[in-house]
Amino acid sequence: MGNTSVAGPKFSCACRMQRCNRAGAVHLPISPRAMDETAFVRGKACYRLHMKTKVALRSLFLSAAALSLAACASTRTMEPISATATPLPAAAEPAPLAELIDAVDIPYETFTLDNGLTTIVHTDRKAPIVGVTVYYRVGSKNEPRGRTGFAHLFEHLMFGGSENVDNFDKPLVNAGSTPTNGSTYYDRTNYVETVPTGALDLALMMESDRMGHLLGAVTQEGLDNQRSVVQNEKRQGDNQPYGLTRYAIAEGLLPVGHPYRHSTIGSMADLDAASLADVRSWFADNYGPNNVVLALAGDIDVATAREKVQRWFGDIPRGPDVEQYEADPVTLAAPVTQVMTDQVPQTVIYQAWTGPGMTHPDATALQVGMYILGGLASSRLDNELVRGEEVATSVSAYSNQQEQISFLQSQVSVKPDGDVAEARALLERETARLLAEGPTQDELDRATTQIASGTIGSLERVGGFGGKGMILAEGLLYTGDADYYREELERMAALTPADVQAAMRRWLGRPAFTLVVEPGERTLDGGTMGGWGDEASVASPQPDAGGPAQATAAPRDGPERPLPDVAPVGDLTFPAVQTATLSNGIEVRLARREAIPKVSVAMTFDAGSVVDPADRAGTHETMVDLLTEGTTSRSALDIATQQEKLGASINTSAGTEVTTAYVTALTENLVPSLELFADVVRNPSFAPDAVARVKSQRASEIANQLTSPGGLASRAFGQLVYGESHPYAHAMTAGDADVVASLTPADMAAEHDEWIRPDLAAITVVGDVSMDDLLPALERTFGDWQAPATPAPARDIDRVTPAPRPRLVVVDRPNSPSSYLMLGRLTPLKGYEPGMERIDLANEVIGSGFLSRLMQDLRETKGWTYGIGSGIATLQGQRFFRVQTQVQADRTADSIRAILDQMRAFPSARPVTAEEVRRVTDGNVRGLPNEFETNGQVLGALLQNRLLGRDDRYQARLPQIYRGIDAAQIDAAAREYLSPENFTIVVVGDRDTIEPQLETLDMPITWLSPDDL
Repeated sequence: MGNTSVAGPKFSCACRMQRCNRAGAVHLPISPRAMDETAFVRGKACYRLHMKTKVALRSLFLSAAALSLAACASTRTMEPISATATPLPAAAEPAPLAELIDAVDIPYETFTLDNGLTTIVHTDRKAPIVGVTVYYRVGSKNEPRGRTGFAHLFEHLMFGGSENVDNFDKPLVNAGSTPTNGSTYYDRTNYVETVPTGALDLALMMESDRMGHLLGAVTQEGLDNQRSVVQNEKRQGDNQPYGLTRYAIAEGLLPVGHPYRHSTIGSMADLDAASLADVRSWFADNYGPNNVVLALAGDIDVATAREKVQRWFGDIPRGPDVEQYEADPVTLAAPVTQVMTDQVPQTVIYQAWTGPGMTHPDATALQVGMYILGGLASSRLDNELVRGEEVATSVSAYSNQQEQISFLQSQVSVKPDGDVAEARALLERETARLLAEGPTQDELDRATTQIASGTIGSLERVGGFGGKGMILAEGLLYTGDADYYREELERMAALTPADVQAAMRRWLGRPAFTLVVEPGERTLDGGTMGGWGDEASVASPQPDAGGPAQATAAPRDGPERPLPDVAPVGDLTFPAVQTATLSNGIEVRLARREAIPKVSVAMTFDAGSVVDPADRAGTHETMVDLLTEGTTSRSALDIATQQEKLGASINTSAGTEVTTAYVTALTENLVPSLELFADVVRNPSFAPDAVARVKSQRASEIANQLTSPGGLASRAFGQLVYGESHPYAHAMTAGDADVVASLTPADMAAEHDEWIRPDLAAITVVGDVSMDDLLPALERTFGDWQAPATPAPARDIDRVTPAPRPRLVVVDRPNSPSSYLMLGRLTPLKGYEPGMERIDLANEVIGSGFLSRLMQDLRETKGWTYGIGSGIATLQGQRFFRVQTQVQADRTADSIRAILDQMRAFPSARPVTAEEVRRVTDGNVRGLPNEFETNGQVLGALLQNRLLGRDDRYQARLPQIYRGIDAAQIDAAAREYLSPENFTIVVVGDRDTIEPQLETLDMPITWLSPDDL
């Protein structure tokens, strides 16, 4: 299903919740806007690159380029050294796009079995892992009338087990697969897992059993359960602010019956109507091997792959070819405007057209043109509506590319006090100006360089979503050419401004559909949206209309097949870390990785949002937001355009306890990228117009949090467990609107002077650079930065907290189809101490990951939620334990009981099982190589080590640590730290629906409104 974000293209759903990376990512982060201190993709600029400015889904997956990743050579660990004033090479000109494209290569071979299964093999020996990617040529566009959402429902069913595999997750997770997932979109269904090399036979056997031996395991009970899960997935998306816009835009652009009109998630009525008879016919018609592309990428060669694929898939008979439908773009007869009200914090204007399919000659030009219009940080819409007239807090534009059509869309989030008519007029004026004048060559160069740079950096993975296997598989499936990503990049390099202008004129010069979503009462029902469009006049078939026989599973197809054995894994290779010190005392750490020609630099400061006093919440984050909005020598536009020319990305984030500035740069452009980065960090101007603009954006973010169910729950939970004046309480908010409104440029300058200083700083670097080359560049850009004479400030995080007690607090949010639950309490844990890993593993048993007890109970057994998770927040101060989920509204109280029952039973009534111990110890050890495949993952691990005071070889010691933990230790950790006694329970939902249920819990209820938070 589509992503409900208001600021980006609609992505297919990833239908499994995976365990978090305990070694490198923070559990249950509490910063409202940044995931955590260690996350690499962070902040406004990166948000623009990875969300707002994605030119299309295919621009990251298909137009994406990746280097053939070589083996990662670890550098020798060095003793700390001091940087010398070695002369710095002159700043090079940015690498031209042609050079970037020349570096891009994903070599592969293909073969096809007699039954039509086509396999792509890409060899990459950098790690002992193989990405397994399976693409079926069937998606929501293939669904008939009355059966919308069926492809996605079937994707869920295909995870439920086959004739020889009881559960698809357990064997793979035990074998070290990360991730194990699947998704559905208009044109396809896919399944992905990345496994240790020794588990490849297991993965292939299971995929072949899913493809050839499924129906004997599909029961009415399984169908009913997954139907409930999918319906809760739909409710969860619909429950978000702007959650219904995805339906309205598709319905406004396309006529009833168009294959791309209905949503991937479908309508509630059609999901209710799905029967076992549908399952059987759908499987027989669409899932034959001749409709499949299998990609194997990683530690594999074509000879080995051919033998294995023939062994596991060769006996599956060919099926019918998937039926293809005409699905051309549609031109509206005249402009159409629709206005809808919803429980949203500000008005958003969407303007949309349908465009051509991916192989059309205009497709690439449109992707780049929309990027120039509203994707770049220096885009036309940004310059006019955000920085210029300042009527909007954010803008975006993109081409969401599909196989047969594309969705061309721009959008404007109007300032709460802005003039909507003026904002729309400016949107239309800037669009018309781009069509009339075309882009400049400079805009074109910056857009294509930024796209290519982002592509290289985002595709270090061999498998998983966005990995090299996916790129090759989509190219072959949609275009017949696995190398299509190269063709797209070469087309992009050959574009002229006239090419882009002509394409934009042809497609955006047609009548547009405009949707205006205004704050108010939600008047539309998402449950009735997303379907074919004429459900009122079409009677949906009833489940099992053919009689009771259809409610039984089909007979087994073929003999029993045992699961293959899994070979042992070798030692984890984690890159060695070199250390040095700049002449002003700033610590530098480098993990050299030569897989791709990019370098990631994180400069951290011992600050974070906790430095704000309770009556100044939002001050520090606002200052950090302003760092990229202008320096004493560069305007915000200068910073944006220089990043784009360099193919770099600079962003800043105020996490909970750490403030971080990041730059990701092409290795060739590292020197000029660091010079720009240093100017941003050291010399912000805090110009009055920039301060006013960013204050408005932060006010919008606060308003968004106060309309989001998760945001409301987080604000309430923090205040309840820590107390209203505790730094961690307000760190769980986006700030206080009145405080932000009162901030002045002088306040921002003072905040910067106090906390952004070299004696609070450290630099961590991961990527393709040697210490000999890195140190002179850092010395030149940061070495002369001297600390002020005033002592370095310290954070006050060790405050008295309220005594824990059981309580139920409910935030009334009318018209909510789901209830958001947050349950938890403070623990005695602070920071990191050896032995804490047993608590992590106990938490994984109860609530972290798809195979946790809470997930299996509430989702897979009861079907009341799409997902549930738990964790202990990683903090230097007192850490909290929390369970979070969103459940169907009519099961709110039942879900609370189920959660508490599961937690009370662990370990007293249900101690950890031997299978669970194997999964969270040996299974985690086996999965570690895939958890440190990318520069971002390694950087995240190193930053978390610094936050918690762990040594840089911590990750290398994890296999030994995990293998030393037994069942008794896990049970003891659960008993001591994860019991639900004295839980604070926060519920965000519709009072009319949930109050009668909650009264049955026999707990005093405190009712709040969003205004109370």
